[in-house]
Amino acid sequence: MFDASQGLRLYNTLTRTKEDFVPIDAQNVRMYVCGPTVYDFAHIGNARPVIVFDVLFRLLRHLYGQTHVTYVRNITDVDDKINARALRDFGGEIASGTLSLNEAIRRVTEKTADQFHRDVATLGCLEPTVEPRATEFVEPRADGKADMITLIRSLIERGHAYVAAGEVLFDTVSMPDYGQLSKRNLDEQQAGARIAVDAHKKNPGDFVLWKLSSPEEPGWNSPWGRGRPGWHIECSAMSAAYLGEVFDIHGGGLDLIFPHHENEIAQSRCAHGTSVMANVWMHNGFLQVEGQKMSKSLGNFYSIHELLETETFGGRRWPGDVLRLAMLMTHYREPIDFSVRKLEEAENMLRKWKRAADLAPVAGQLPAEVIDVLSDDLATYAAFQVLTQLAGEAEEGNEAAAALKASLLFLGFDVASAEVDEDKVAKAIANRLALIAAKNWAEADRVRDDLLAHGVQLKDGKDPATGERVTTWEVKR
Repeated sequence: MFDASQGLRLYNTLTRTKEDFVPIDAQNVRMYVCGPTVYDFAHIGNARPVIVFDVLFRLLRHLYGQTHVTYVRNITDVDDKINARALRDFGGEIASGTLSLNEAIRRVTEKTADQFHRDVATLGCLEPTVEPRATEFVEPRADGKADMITLIRSLIERGHAYVAAGEVLFDTVSMPDYGQLSKRNLDEQQAGARIAVDAHKKNPGDFVLWKLSSPEEPGWNSPWGRGRPGWHIECSAMSAAYLGEVFDIHGGGLDLIFPHHENEIAQSRCAHGTSVMANVWMHNGFLQVEGQKMSKSLGNFYSIHELLETETFGGRRWPGDVLRLAMLMTHYREPIDFSVRKLEEAENMLRKWKRAADLAPVAGQLPAEVIDVLSDDLATYAAFQVLTQLAGEAEEGNEAAAALKASLLFLGFDVASAEVDEDKVAKAIANRLALIAAKNWAEADRVRDDLLAHGVQLKDGKDPATGERVTTWEVKR
């Protein structure tokens, strides 16, 4: 269990300071993190918060006990982008009447959600305690858990929302301190807004809680007509359903601070009459690819699946734990430049750690130094310095090797034996030579890169007597 004298300190976006973390209930530490909108495969930028808050989840479980931490990460499966993707992929079946729009949406979301789960598992992430789907929390529930329609009704009754032009909108002026998280001044927002665009709004900054659905769009019956929820209300309902009206930590990417998290706070506080929604707000920094903003127009937009399974980035596939380490080598609040060079650096570092950890038959005790540095606002880069030191001290069966193995396991890295199976290497080399003979260069390169990823470096040459191609190999330490 956690020694309170040691102290866990986390940077709170709400106060812009690093603070001592004091849970509301040490027997039930509660954390919510915004999950994926499952209209397409998750991109590499989506992977960063999943990995960062997985480390925090592991740390909290270590400090407070595995059964004393509740981690909720939602799945957004109702969204206009999902509707558009369903129409794109199944438009013919929908038009012919062989498939309803709702069924098409389910196919889209099931496929992408399943792929997301496989991807993040390969990245070494634990499953959250609960993973609610937005569609399950739209209408009042039999179990009495919070739902979106009930929250919206409460906001209207409390004078924080109104109905206009078929929409239910949150009245931002009704909340005097709206904008605390993002530090945006509401008057300034209004002064620069184009009021004519949404003339039905009382204030330009007001945002949608409920909108009407056309017959071709998915919808639920509500007091305000058949419609669907706005994006922000979803997380307010799902977090309250499992964590209560006020909980400990809310996390996500920096891009969610405004408007998503700001509006979550407004909805939740005004619906429940509380002074806060979550005590600590944590946000990971932006991700660039090779020094540029990731975008499809620049051709540098990569899904997690592509990086794991194809040769689209750097001409090779990348192991999940290499991607994980590359994400954690930079402090979570700092921007990260995701590059081939960084992945190669992570791969080399991980290879050295694993070979040193393999000197211990079993994991030892988790070093206090690792927990100490992680307890300082998830300083993973400092934890990796400890691991490098342990790797340098590791010897056959000694304490440093065992501590290194324990640290790698704790941080979510695979510590399967680094010993090389010589028979498998020989078969792989024979396969590669056959591919070269067939002039299948791409597949031959893939075999070579896979071996290198497992620490085996090939060297091609010629037999001095016959002139035939020969391949030797060595373990790259």
